[in-house]
This record gives sequence, structure tokens and C-alpha cells, in this order.
Amino acid sequence: MSGPEIIRLDARVVSVIASAVLRVELANGHRLVAYAAPAEKGRAGGLEPGDRVRVELSPCDMSRGRLIFSEEVTK
Repeated sequence: MSGPEIIRLDARVVSVIASAVLRVELANGHRLVAYAAPAEKGRAGGLEPGDRVRVELSPCDMSRGRLIFSEEVTK
């Protein structure tokens, strides 16, 4: 039997809780806490509300995710 499925979705940063912890909102309005992956911790410090990010979610716990990709929003 293989490991659990991983869900990857695009989200928008709602607020910055700490330097590597963000509250994000999915397109369907669901909000969750996203933690920066070790490779993204340096880039996560510069994220602001409104920025777009990509998160990984476990189907077992949709209340927290892992930040895997970030992209600055053109304002």
C-alpha cells in the first residue's frame, strides 16, 4: 500500500502569524494555517497579505498545510 495522497492547492495569504507561519485562504474560502517548508523559510519571511502561495495538504487534516511555493502578486 502506498503512502497517503498529498493535495496541492493555490492559496492567498490572509495574515502572517510568525516569520514562517501564515494564515492562508483557498479559492473556496477555506482558511488554514500554512507552515513554511525548510527550503522556503527564507522566502516566507517576505510574504505579505494578498500574496499567492501554493500549499500541500493531507486529506486527513485540512486545517494545516505546508508552504511549498510562493509567488509575489503584482499590485
